[in-house]
Amino acid sequence: MKKGRIFGIFAALAALVSAPAMAQNGQSVALNGDVMVVKTINEDGAEPRTELVEPDLVVPGDRLLFRTNYENTSAELVENFVVTNPLSSAVQLAPDTSGDQVVSVDGGKNFGALSALTVTEESGTVRSALASDVTHLRWTLASLEPGESGQITFYAIVR
Repeated sequence: MKKGRIFGIFAALAALVSAPAMAQNGQSVALNGDVMVVKTINEDGAEPRTELVEPDLVVPGDRLLFRTNYENTSAELVENFVVTNPLSSAVQLAPDTSGDQVVSVDGGKNFGALSALTVTEESGTVRSALASDVTHLRWTLASLEPGESGQITFYAIVR
C-alpha cells in the first residue's frame, strides 16, 4: 500500500481525533492522534529491536500503533469523558488485545468487553466475538483535571 492510500485509510480517524471535543457544560478536551508502523529491526549480531516508524508503505500483516492524545483544555474538571475510535475496514484489531477492552462489533450500536460479546453468523450460528470483528473501540476517562493530559493507544493489523 502506498503512502497516499495509508492516509486515505486513516483519514476518518485523523478527522475524529484532531479537533476539540465538547464535554459536559461547554468544557472541552483536545484530541489529536497519529498512526505508526511497528517494525522489527534485525541487525547483524544484535538482538532484534522494535521501532515505531512513519507509515510510508504498509502491507497486509503489518502491525500499526494508533495513538490518541487528550488534554482537558478547560478550567473545569471533566468527568466520564468518552473517546470512541472507529476502525477502518482496512485493519483489524490486534488479536492480543485484552478481552476487557470495550469495543463494538456492530458498527458502534452496542459496546461491551470483547470477551463478553457475540456475533451471529449468516447461518444463524452465534459465536464469541473475535478481535477481527471489532468495528469501534471505546474508553471512558473517569476524570480529567484542568490541564491534565494523557494518551490512549491500541494496536491493529493491516488486512
